[in-house]
Amino acid sequence: MITRVNRQTVDLSPYPDLVVVYLGMRVNRLFGLRTLMGYGPQIGRSVTGKPEGLLHHESLMWSLFPMHVGIRQYWRDLPSLLSWARSEPHRRWWRDFLRDSGGTGFWHETYLLRGGMEAVYDDVPQRRGFAAFAPVQPARGRMFGTAARVGRTEDDIAPVLSEEDLYTTGSDAP
Repeated sequence: MITRVNRQTVDLSPYPDLVVVYLGMRVNRLFGLRTLMGYGPQIGRSVTGKPEGLLHHESLMWSLFPMHVGIRQYWRDLPSLLSWARSEPHRRWWRDFLRDSGGTGFWHETYLLRGGMEAVYDDVPQRRGFAAFAPVQPARGRMFGTAARVGRTEDDIAPVLSEEDLYTTGSDAP
């Protein structure tokens, strides 16, 4: 057989703890465009500095209407991803979003080469990804944080906002 296809693959053996995360932000209400446009450039600037453990970052677009954009990131390991997610400015963005989604919905799905997958969906009106076929439950208790959801509590780092602070009315926790 003769082929004109340049078929290639990759050797992932140098990355035994590779983590791939997809994140999406969807505009749910017209004023959500402002929220989306506020986060986009900030996220771009934050990854330009190549955070420790970030191997690659790609921007994605799922739809124009409703506006739904996202990113795919490849991380060396889960501790690197969690450490970055708990650092500034990401910590502040996530805390502020969890207090008020600003007319948008946010979701992420995480896949670990060593095993484990997890997801969270905040103010996402349509079920997508895992939520399109798997039972959905509140992100509370053992399902609150990423590391616990993938069964890697040894890699757990204190969340940006504790479950107690998130659900306590009037909380001013940092």
